[in-house]
Amino acid sequence: VHNTIPEINAEQLQVYLSLENLDLSSNLISEIKASSFPRMQLKYLNLSNNRITTLEAGCLDNLSNSLMVIKLNRNRISMIPPKIFRLPHVQFLELKRNRIKIVESLTFQGLESLKSLKMQRNGISRLMDGAFFGLGNIEELELEHNNLTEVNKGWLISPDAWEFCQRLAELDLSYNQLTRLKESAFVGLGLLEKLNLGDNHINHIADGVFRGLTNLQTLDLRNNEISWAIEDANEAFVGLSRLDKLILQGNQIKSITKKAFSGLEGLEHLDLSNNAIMSIQENAFAQAQLKELVLNTSSLLCDCQLKWLPQWLSESHLLQAVGVSCAHPEWLAGQSLLSVDPDDFVCDNFPKPQIRVHPETTVALRGTNVTLMCSAVSSSDSPMATAWRKDSEVLYDAEVENFVRYQQQSGEMLEYTTVLHLFNVNFTDEGKYQCIVTNHFGSNYSNKAKLTVNELPSFLKTPMDLTIRTGAMARLECAAEGHPAPQISWQKDGGTDFPAARERRMHVMPEDDVFFIANVKMEDMGIYSCMAQNIAGGLSANATLTVLETPSFMRPLEDRTVTRGETAVLQCIAGGSPAPRLNWTKDDGPLTVTERHFFAAANQLLIIVDAGLEDAGKYTCIMSNTLGTERGHIYLNVLASPSCDSSQGAIVHEEDSWTTVGIVIIVVVCCVVGTSLVWVIVIYHMRRKNEDYSITNTEEMNLPADIPSYLSSQGTLSEPQEGYSNLEAGSHQQLMPPAGSYMHKGTDGGAAPLVICSDCYDNANIYSRTREYCPYAFITEEDSLDQTLPNLMVQMPKETYTAHTQNETSALSNLLADRDVPVFLTNHDKKSDKKISSQQIIEPFQVPLWGGSRDVSCSHPQFLHHPLTHEAPQPLRSDGIANSDHNRASPRPCHRLREENFD
Repeated sequence: VHNTIPEINAEQLQVYLSLENLDLSSNLISEIKASSFPRMQLKYLNLSNNRITTLEAGCLDNLSNSLMVIKLNRNRISMIPPKIFRLPHVQFLELKRNRIKIVESLTFQGLESLKSLKMQRNGISRLMDGAFFGLGNIEELELEHNNLTEVNKGWLISPDAWEFCQRLAELDLSYNQLTRLKESAFVGLGLLEKLNLGDNHINHIADGVFRGLTNLQTLDLRNNEISWAIEDANEAFVGLSRLDKLILQGNQIKSITKKAFSGLEGLEHLDLSNNAIMSIQENAFAQAQLKELVLNTSSLLCDCQLKWLPQWLSESHLLQAVGVSCAHPEWLAGQSLLSVDPDDFVCDNFPKPQIRVHPETTVALRGTNVTLMCSAVSSSDSPMATAWRKDSEVLYDAEVENFVRYQQQSGEMLEYTTVLHLFNVNFTDEGKYQCIVTNHFGSNYSNKAKLTVNELPSFLKTPMDLTIRTGAMARLECAAEGHPAPQISWQKDGGTDFPAARERRMHVMPEDDVFFIANVKMEDMGIYSCMAQNIAGGLSANATLTVLETPSFMRPLEDRTVTRGETAVLQCIAGGSPAPRLNWTKDDGPLTVTERHFFAAANQLLIIVDAGLEDAGKYTCIMSNTLGTERGHIYLNVLASPSCDSSQGAIVHEEDSWTTVGIVIIVVVCCVVGTSLVWVIVIYHMRRKNEDYSITNTEEMNLPADIPSYLSSQGTLSEPQEGYSNLEAGSHQQLMPPAGSYMHKGTDGGAAPLVICSDCYDNANIYSRTREYCPYAFITEEDSLDQTLPNLMVQMPKETYTAHTQNETSALSNLLADRDVPVFLTNHDKKSDKKISSQQIIEPFQVPLWGGSRDVSCSHPQFLHHPLTHEAPQPLRSDGIANSDHNRASPRPCHRLREENFD
């Protein structure tokens, strides 16, 4: 000690290998080389007060097995190389009063047993990430009198600020340049007992910053700028339940609220000296178990709100270190608080500002403007200052407007209003805002108003339309941004019922913004909506998932057997996506489509009306789409009908006989009955309308029994064939061939209402009265009766016809009026239940019977309401029917007419 040794020589120390204590302080040593020390059993090494500037790597390695204390104070060390201290047994390291400005990462790695590290008065301004990494047993860390400005997680590699210093018991950060303590400043220091933060410039302490220091016993915050932590009721010391001593001297505190020391149940020593305290709310110290209170102020506002304090100080036996006196009202100025009469604590006025209007919590959209307002009143004319804080930090550059006006309410007072304008708010503007109003008598703090800035969601990724085969995996992407972050959800066809979800084939990957459907099926096809929602609003984006499937038969094809004259329905129910096109072939060749062939349900049904032997054979249903083609075969077998079939030869021999019989019947009827041809017309129309009226009032589609109802509702016939009609209600008439009608010859020779032979249409809904109408007379195209009736009407004298018409019309009108004959309405008229006059009924009879179009003679009774067209009489044509000179004729039932034109 106190020599002029310039360097350390290992050769000179060889004779002291068992030496345990070596003190080389106050010499001229300038560096420590790697070869300075031999292998020794040294435990204590003091190199303080030298001129050391350089520490070579490995300079202390030969002492690693035994060294426990190192002192390097008062040197000229400016930088400590990383990992230079590979000394596992060292417990105390002192580096005070050097020139260290920056502590690099991993500087102290290798000091696993270090308990105390002292680095005071180095001018340290920056601690690099991981500066104290490896100090798992540190108990005392002294960094006072440096230039540190903040304590943050950057000191360690780990996110937990003091993860590797969890045994730290004493931390001294006094005399630095600390200005703020973040919420995570002391996380991990659960065993810390003493914390010294005095003599800094701390003006911000985050809420809950001391919450993790459950074992802390002494907290020194002297000579900082944390008056607001005491004046505002923010409970800054919550979590310090074991704190015994709190030093707050010299912090410019003016008032103490009743929640200032909340959470300090174990506090016994409180130092509030050197603060110009003016007001203390009642029960401000109620939670503490004070044994010592240091309080010296001469600025007290001795009004009614302070009346409790003298009595409480006396009862708590805390008068030893208390020296307080009044400053207001004037007549009590300078008087000791303890000597004021209790009756003198009155509230004649309120010079301290009182907050009347607090700022309100606000939610705003990003980019909008926000205004926060605060008002306070005071009975004093002392100048009033206002300030705004955000998250307990003063806003120095805020856009603020201040107003003042006089009020006459319980005396004169001043009202101060301050307005904070926030323009084009962004997410950085979010926080808790508070106004502070201050005058000579103290400060008052408003409630904290929270500002939340939201942003409507906007899509970063939108789902795209997707076309995929069955069995593959569908992938839809969707991502959105907003504030707060929007929640992504999915809908299918406007609902949340996903077939894939029920079958556990649906997967959502939020981290990848992907929506998966595995093993895609046809029922997964539809419109998928990506919904992005937050509290500001929501939006959606749609994508269509199209599933492709090769054509297939939804039902097995079935062969059909029908009787000749029946309706044959061949079903080929197709499935696939896109919907397959259907075509039919017969006997491996093109299908010849006649007036008896109909297609329904997009060609899925082939309907053959009045099947004949020529229709038998193999029918092939061919379905195809973009993915392929599928074929199926149906065999149609047509059997001869025993009840409604007759030979064509007999028809040929009947023609002449039936022509004569028809004429005779007409003449006999006209002569015997004694009426004109008008009565024949009336009887004909009466019978037809009676039968029409007897039909059930319905406009539903009547398809053959072989046609499934679900197909009949899916669509109309593929093309409008003759014999097919759409009603107003959208239903369909029965499929009937236009030239396949049958006419019944009445006993009086007139034409009875149209009747269909039900034996030939067992699979159809047939409108008929009774089966007693069979057998029916067959009328050929060259039937002389059809030619005779028009001729008779033409050859009748005009006078006779007119007279008879007028007489019979009048008689018929009277008859109908007397008998209240039912009116024959169309389906539309029947629904409205209208009554038709006799004149309206008779007018149609004045139209010549045979002047109607073929639609009347050949149509189903339901067609009777269709308008009639008038055509000139034309001769009937013959299509291969045997000549009328064959006189072998006898009545034969149920033969199909060819296309007729009864003129």
